[in-house]
Order: sequence, then structure tokens, then C-alpha cells
Amino acid sequence: MKYTISTILAGVLWGTISVFLKTLDAAGFGTLSIMLCRALISAVILFLFIFFKDKSLFKIELKDLWMFMGTGIISLTFFSVCYFRSILEIGASVAVILLYTSPIFVLIFSFFLFGEDFSLPKVIAVVFAMAGCVMVTGLGSGNSYISGRGILIGLCAGLGYALYSIFSRYALEKYDSLTVTFYTFVFSAVSLLPFGDLPSVVQNLSLKSVFFFLGISFFCTVLPYILYTFGLKGLETGHAAIIVTIEPLVGCLIGIFLWKEELSLVKVLGILLIFAAVVLCGRKKTV
Repeated sequence: MKYTISTILAGVLWGTISVFLKTLDAAGFGTLSIMLCRALISAVILFLFIFFKDKSLFKIELKDLWMFMGTGIISLTFFSVCYFRSILEIGASVAVILLYTSPIFVLIFSFFLFGEDFSLPKVIAVVFAMAGCVMVTGLGSGNSYISGRGILIGLCAGLGYALYSIFSRYALEKYDSLTVTFYTFVFSAVSLLPFGDLPSVVQNLSLKSVFFFLGISFFCTVLPYILYTFGLKGLETGHAAIIVTIEPLVGCLIGIFLWKEELSLVKVLGILLIFAAVVLCGRKKTV
């Protein structure tokens, strides 16, 4: 149960990211610069925590660097760039649906790599989660043209998102969840350095933007990644990937209560379907 709760909390925290992103974007910070600062600050926060908690958690073997390059560059950086790009190409509602094709990728990878079963309840949970995401985000309510290029980029975001669960599964067989999360941020930050405009960010910082950069780093990055990585220790990879689809549900509720967005019957049904998927996975036997 504690692994399920941990994974749910990760999804909830990820779902609050729009609060911080909207504010930083309105302040004039570019997407790649926000992503870079998010990874850098998160790495520093975790570095300080591990330094005072247990310095041995910093130790990794060179032969295992591929795992952290996988979680940091191939997953976190790759999926973030693809996701933000897909939002520009096809809009946020469609982009988030394509991002949450990730449980399907996770189930396929987990079946071949870890021997996890492809059971009927798990398939039903994926269908519920996907249908719920479609309803919650309002896919099909607009008239905009959806390009094939945009769909491909969105699917790449879903693949990159899924790969965090896969690479983390390998890393967790040998390392603590804090170690995995820390090096994920380190490798992501390094890979983003050539693209983010750090000098410009420093030049335009205000007390408010500092607060929101710290918020997006701690509440929407450090905490949820630690919680999700911890959840992977006790749940099947496929189950964890489905449970975390609670993220768009939280985003929807924030839109309704914070920004007074419309709450339709379709959205309510979507919320119920996502909850059903989470309950289905939560009731399954953990590993």
C-alpha cells in the first residue's frame, strides 16, 4: 500500500506543475531555460540533502552510467523537449493524451524485459486511464488541425516518459532511490546546458520568480521523482505507470478550482475512469 500511495502522491505533485509553469512563462522565461533551471536546482537540493544524510549515496560505478544517462537524458530531457514541442505543434489537450500513451510502452517493455504479465485487468486499467485522460483534457472539442509530425513528436514524448520507469527499474536493483533521482537531474541538467539561456535567467530574476523556480524544482520535481522512484521498488513497472496517470486529473481539478475552468459531465466521467484505473492497479498484488 505504501508504494501505491507514494506513486499517487507523485502524480498529484506532477499535476500541480502548471501553477508554476504559467507564472514563470508569464514572467518571460523560455521553456528550455525553465527546464534547465528546474533540473539544476533539483540537483542542488538533492545534493545538499544527500551530503548531510549519507554521502555514500553519491557512489556509483562507471559501468552503470548508462542507467543514469537513460533516466536523465533519454527520459527526462528527451520527453520534456518532445512534450513541450508537441504542445506547440498540436495543442496541450492532444499533447497530454499522447504523453499518456506511456503506460502502453511501459507494459510492452516490462513484458519483454522484466517478464511482467500482460493481464486483462492491467489492459483494462490502461484503457480506463487513456479514456479518462481523453475526457479530462477535452480532446476533440477543438477544431484545430492535428499534424502527423505533431503526433509523432507527442508519441516520442510518451516513449521518453515511459523509459524513466524502465531505466529506473534497472538502477533500483543496485542503487537507492535518492541516488537514482539525483543522477537523473544531474545528467538532465548537463544535457540542457547548451540550450537554456542561464545568464538571461539570472539577469531577470525577481524574488517572485526565485520562489516559483524553487517551487517547480522541489514540489514538482524532487519530491515526485523521489516518490515515484520509491514506488517502483514495490510495484510492477506497468502498475506504477498507470497509477501516475492521476496527474492530468489533478491538472484538470486545478484548472476548475483555481482558474474557474468549466466542469462538464464528460470531465467528471473522465475523472471517475482515471480513479477506476488507479484503484484497479492499487488492488493488484505488489512485487
